[in-house]
Amino acid sequence: MHKAALDLSFQTRAAENVRARLTLYSTLTHPENTTLILPEKDYQQNLKLYQHFLYRTDYDSFFLKYRMLKFYQMKHIFEILDKMRCLRKRSTVSFLGVLVIFLLFMNLYIEDSYVLEGDKQLIRETSTHQLNSERYVHTFKDLSNFSGAINVTYRYLAATPLQRKRFLTIGLSSVKRKKGNYLLETIKSIFEQSSYEELKEISVVVHLADFNSSWREVIVQDITQKFAHHIIAGRLVVIHAPEEYYPILDGLKRNYNDPEDRVRFRSKQNVDYAFLLNFCANTSDYYVMLEDDVRCSKNFLTAIKKVITSLEGTYWVTLEFSKLGYIGKLYHSHDLPRLAHFLLMFYQEMPCDWLLTHFRGLLAQKNVIRFKPSLFQHMGYYSSYKGTENKLKDDDFEEESFDIPDNPPANLYTNMNVFENYEASKAYSSVDEYFWGKPPSAGDVFVIIFENPILIKKIKVSTGTEDRQNDILHHGALDVGENVIDFKQSRQCVTYLRLGEFKNGNFEMSEVNQKIPFDIHCIRIYVTKTQKEWLIIRSISIWTF
Repeated sequence: MHKAALDLSFQTRAAENVRARLTLYSTLTHPENTTLILPEKDYQQNLKLYQHFLYRTDYDSFFLKYRMLKFYQMKHIFEILDKMRCLRKRSTVSFLGVLVIFLLFMNLYIEDSYVLEGDKQLIRETSTHQLNSERYVHTFKDLSNFSGAINVTYRYLAATPLQRKRFLTIGLSSVKRKKGNYLLETIKSIFEQSSYEELKEISVVVHLADFNSSWREVIVQDITQKFAHHIIAGRLVVIHAPEEYYPILDGLKRNYNDPEDRVRFRSKQNVDYAFLLNFCANTSDYYVMLEDDVRCSKNFLTAIKKVITSLEGTYWVTLEFSKLGYIGKLYHSHDLPRLAHFLLMFYQEMPCDWLLTHFRGLLAQKNVIRFKPSLFQHMGYYSSYKGTENKLKDDDFEEESFDIPDNPPANLYTNMNVFENYEASKAYSSVDEYFWGKPPSAGDVFVIIFENPILIKKIKVSTGTEDRQNDILHHGALDVGENVIDFKQSRQCVTYLRLGEFKNGNFEMSEVNQKIPFDIHCIRIYVTKTQKEWLIIRSISIWTF
């Protein structure tokens, strides 16, 4: 076969290999949601072989046992041939039949041998470091236990024993940059943007992942000089995972046509993060990942706690507080071991932020849950990869303290014609979703009915989006109501009081409690004039006392 065709064949196999490994990971982490599909014939025997291959990654043993199955198939064919031999004299046709069967069998054997050898070569090429590197075996030997810690002996460069488990751990991984160094500014921002009470609830773990010991010594000296009191208080820990625990990082697969040095950089970064996650697994209830060139919003911890409280009782794997890269991604600490194993398993396949999308999906969180405004901003001008320019900015970031709305529990109702799945509840959520309806008519309403009457401090309603700036409420008002009654299998307020009109599609009012003499049961958005444009209600925010 032509070399180009062989290369294409192996690339196709590599893609299938990745998909198979993703399916395997889903099976191991959520066996109740995943079915491992095996051949119907010899199901139990094949199942044992597949499990042995997948869990032990012992491909030589697998292929040996697979060939044993082929041996029994050969034996069975020869038995058939032996029975047919006695008929050979009876008919020339029978002899030709024997010849055809034999040729088919030889073709099957040759083809199967080629496939097996091709698969062995593919596995060696795509998993060289997992299977053949002696110093890599101890990293991957526990992959069958995705909830267990990875066996790494860390070096503590600056630390005191953690006194207690905290609410949030903030993880940073840093390497030597050719241009610029933002790590100290990032650490400074974390501490300066936190109040004294918030500092009691956080710990910061910095993984100096560069193999250059001289650079590490300089950085550790700078950190200990500037943040000594945080180290003594147990809020700041600096660690290093020794090089011997890393896989060989040369000669990796060049997915996406990346140059070799780029593949090496992003693959090592995956391992850097994996070892950081592994270390942080039991230090707190929650974990947020930052990069080493980030600026924080003031009182970010309070904002995160408020979001977590608002999502109590719902299922989530990842909450995003920035739309950039691997910045501001929040996890439950009990998911960190699995995430660490996941990054190690697929470390050479793609960048870490792409892998995170797969991880979230495999753990059954279908949609991104991202909050605005963003709590973290990328501030670095030069990338850690070759010092190239990196001007990415999160335009949803707000540096000054912002107050996430309370949005107390409520039921939502509208008589507008809803478009697809852009239902009313999405306008009341703090995630990046919205309500979208077809052109409303005069008298149409969008109603929020609270489970309990509330005292409101501030109301803010925004309509339209940046890419659909005309889908706003052109003519409307906002009313508040009291005295809820049951009416035709729903609840409604008996009386309403007009609070104000929409201006340019938005409504905002503070000190509502001073204008309304009663506890509020309902809020109603009322369309005062028919419009030809569709309507997007982007967000409804309620602040209470």
